[in-house]
Amino acid sequence: MTLVPLPAFADNYIWMLQHGPHAIVVDPGDAKPVFEALERGQLQLAAILVTHHHADHTGGVAALHAATGARVFGPARERIPEPFTPLAQGDHAEALGLRFEVIDIPGHTAGHIAFFLPAEGATAPLLFCGDTLFSAGCGKLFEGTPAQMLASLDALAALPGDTRVCCGHEYTLSNLRFARAVEPGNPDLTPYTAQCEAQRALGQPTLPSKLATERRINPFLRSREASVLRAVRAHAELSASATDTQVFAALRQWKNDFR
Repeated sequence: MTLVPLPAFADNYIWMLQHGPHAIVVDPGDAKPVFEALERGQLQLAAILVTHHHADHTGGVAALHAATGARVFGPARERIPEPFTPLAQGDHAEALGLRFEVIDIPGHTAGHIAFFLPAEGATAPLLFCGDTLFSAGCGKLFEGTPAQMLASLDALAALPGDTRVCCGHEYTLSNLRFARAVEPGNPDLTPYTAQCEAQRALGQPTLPSKLATERRINPFLRSREASVLRAVRAHAELSASATDTQVFAALRQWKNDFR
């Protein structure tokens, strides 16, 4: 099984899983790079996984389905190009002998889901999390609440540390600039930033990340850590009695305003 990030638009990734002569794609906002990859590898598209309804993740779904007949799986509580199989927490998407667990992760959108493929043998787990979790960041709250997003990130953070995190955008370097502003004393940020800068200088993606890495460097997974708490309370002038959700909301607002 081969995992390939297909660049799309300015900073999107469409994820492709190649399994022999067949493939699965995740969040194809544009059909063109997928058609090109299928032709290049002489592959047949078996399934399309969709995490949420935004056009930069769904724009190519209809054309790909029409051309290949690939089955489409998507969030039950969002409008996805028909026909598709609606999924929610506890459901599974099965394709090419792979069984993806579905996790509800509202916050970025109201019905956002993730697809998690557990480890098999020596193959590390895979997480397709759309625009909820980014490397060193998280998605904006367009439709959900801070409480929902915090709960969603908690659910993802509980997955195995060797999980490969496949998110929807190449936002890593800008996210790391914010992470360093929040936690300038975090010793893990400097080497990870250097690694990601080197990858981008070579035109390589910084993704997938590892969940264990995100627990060390991502301020949105660390909003309860003492160093992050101090920084957020000082920046937002929060009281010591602020709740976890209030702290997280202030952290997300800080990122919204960060330049």
